Amino acid sequence: MEATSDRPAIALVCCGLIGTLVADDGLLERAYAEAIATQGVVSGTSAFARRMSQVHQGRGHAPADVLGGLFPDNEARAQAAELAFNRSLADGLARSVIRPVPGARPAVENLLSAGCDVAVLTSLPRRILQRVLDAAGLRKLPAVSLSVDDVARGFPAPDLVLTAFLRAGAGDVRQIVVVNSTGAGVEAGRRAGAGVVAGVLTGPHPAARLRRAGATDVLPSIADLAELLLGRSAPATVSIPPQARLERSPAKR
Repeated sequence: MEATSDRPAIALVCCGLIGTLVADDGLLERAYAEAIATQGVVSGTSAFARRMSQVHQGRGHAPADVLGGLFPDNEARAQAAELAFNRSLADGLARSVIRPVPGARPAVENLLSAGCDVAVLTSLPRRILQRVLDAAGLRKLPAVSLSVDDVARGFPAPDLVLTAFLRAGAGDVRQIVVVNSTGAGVEAGRRAGAGVVAGVLTGPHPAARLRRAGATDVLPSIADLAELLLGRSAPATVSIPPQARLERSPAKR
């Protein structure tokens, strides 16, 4: 993408984790279901169904925030549920085969070869971020990887996007592209002022939800990002002209 006075060259692409880079096979919702059950909310009841609906709507938020919303009048139950969620998720990761979304790895590699930095951002804890990236074979690709442990607030606050922006040393928030499969992740990109905020349909939320959250574009998956950014059919290897590449800030690590 060529830089213009209205739209600077792309410097940083911020990707979500589960549902954006890594296939969403229901692992998170199973962990939430097990956590809710530990608090006496039995599967098959209307109370359980209501809480799982809240979980689905809250995807992308930090687990502590989701579970706090499920048990708003009892902090002890919310904290106990969070501990159960973390145990269940860790156990689920150990039993699961974690795979990238089809086309995700080539998409990231093409962005890197085109001179863009890539960040992976998640409202999950860092230990989960690292385990998922390792299991999917993606650990060494992103220049920046950030979890909810690295910021004061997870999605939909803009903290993760802006922290990645600062670490990458970019000069203008309009140089950021945010790609996420949840309404909360999309909203974070909008609130951070990213130049492109792309919702992808490989996660929990439909196109209408992503657009309401502020998506400038909705794509079938991250594999379609090159076509969006370059305005043409994505070739096997994306190439951005040298004049469109970012002039690196001295602050870049």
